[in-house]
Amino acid sequence: MFVSRQFLPPLRPDDYLFIDLLDPEQEDRYARNPGLLERHLASRARPPQWIVIDEVQRVPKLLDLAHRLIESQGLKFILTGSSARKLRRGASNLLAGRAFLCRMFPLTQLELGGGFDLHSVLHWGSLPRLSSLRTDAEKKAYLKSYGLLYLKEEIQAEQLVRKLAPFREFLEVAAQSNGDILNANRIARQIGADVKTVQSYFQILEDTWVGFPLPAYHRSVRKSQAAHPKFYLFDPGVKRALERSLDAGLSPGSFAYGSAFEHWVVLEFHRLNEYLGTDYRLSYLRTKDGAEIDLILSKPKNQTLLIEIKSSTRIDEVEVNKLRRLHADIPDSKAFYLSRDEHEAEIDGVRCLPWHKALSEIFGPA
Repeated sequence: MFVSRQFLPPLRPDDYLFIDLLDPEQEDRYARNPGLLERHLASRARPPQWIVIDEVQRVPKLLDLAHRLIESQGLKFILTGSSARKLRRGASNLLAGRAFLCRMFPLTQLELGGGFDLHSVLHWGSLPRLSSLRTDAEKKAYLKSYGLLYLKEEIQAEQLVRKLAPFREFLEVAAQSNGDILNANRIARQIGADVKTVQSYFQILEDTWVGFPLPAYHRSVRKSQAAHPKFYLFDPGVKRALERSLDAGLSPGSFAYGSAFEHWVVLEFHRLNEYLGTDYRLSYLRTKDGAEIDLILSKPKNQTLLIEIKSSTRIDEVEVNKLRRLHADIPDSKAFYLSRDEHEAEIDGVRCLPWHKALSEIFGPA
């Protein structure tokens, strides 16, 4: 099941009721008669402490029943689903102070623990299923099928687009443009669509949690929204599958490796910020003369954190100086230069740290 018992509180087996809607028989039974859940609960000697329903979006009426049982009997539910759009739409009636929406990302470096391998996550990503696949051929087949399943389950079945072919082409171009400043006009020309269609496609990616925009930094939120954002897909492996580059190697020192490293580090900040509830606003900065800061973490009345991300194994003092100059122009800011160099240093007010130590310092120890 999606919710593994090892991650639940250590209670007795009969303190849980598990309903797995990936099981076709269970899905059919509850789809025909959602009231079976209530009758099942009534037949027990005592109610379970937790009711776990996996893939709940497959039987939306169970959400209404869960809401009623929370209100009338004080029961506690864990409701999971892999279809972000269906789950969000169906769960809207549960959000009036009764339910917490938790978003699960691909595995972070902390979750992978001793099994973490930087080169592997840059090439294949960190979707949980990959940990059980042993060969590159299996991983490639899984990631390709993931993209096809997304098209089938989230896009085609939901009828989110009128024609699937242009959207399929858009996915490849969007993956190739990952981490770039969004240029809807250029992408529209590439796929032969109008700009509004491309903008709606990016909104679909955001709505289905396949990607997220990184806005341009400005102390005024209104002004930052007027600038073009960058757009990042949620996993490096899925990105490579969509752009059909899984067969291409990633060599340290290459442009592709540097882009993949920056992508992954941005994702780690994005995931940890949400998991830990630190409420940073993530953005980037590019000046008129082309100077850039890869990532900025900010929130009102707090010090602004400037993050430069490099995949090199040695600190590049030229890049540090570029960051230092921008740092001097942003009041009450702190600058970090992240790289694969394991040595720590401070150069003219810029903290130079290994990427993993910077994550630990900014978000607190694991």
